[in-house]
Amino acid sequence: MKKNIIALIGAMASLCGCGNPNIKTVDADQFESLLLRHKIQPVDVRTPEEFANGFIPSAVNIDVKQDGFSEKAEQILSKDKPVGVYCRSGKRSLVGANMLVKSQFKVVNLKGGIIEWMEKGKRIQK
Repeated sequence: MKKNIIALIGAMASLCGCGNPNIKTVDADQFESLLLRHKIQPVDVRTPEEFANGFIPSAVNIDVKQDGFSEKAEQILSKDKPVGVYCRSGKRSLVGANMLVKSQFKVVNLKGGIIEWMEKGKRIQK
């Protein structure tokens, strides 16, 4: 029983990026600061339909639910600069963040996703 609980905690930690030095979760203000200073490559991991309804300026869309997510990221993104990932609420972006880390990227995850971004009055592009 104790081993099962420890395994469950480990699995949950790996899903949220907790303890992974290559994933840093930040709020909308920190994400914006990194974006404005060109310290991250912004990636929207939502569907193309969601992306078309509004996205963070300069973000590219790579749908984490589509096959070939990691391969497409490797074609488009540089491993020399952290990738700033976000989704609608912050859940899918953590999935994408973990996939990107497995491909040797450093990742900054937007906590709360584009919902938090808009709630803070940050600009979106359509």
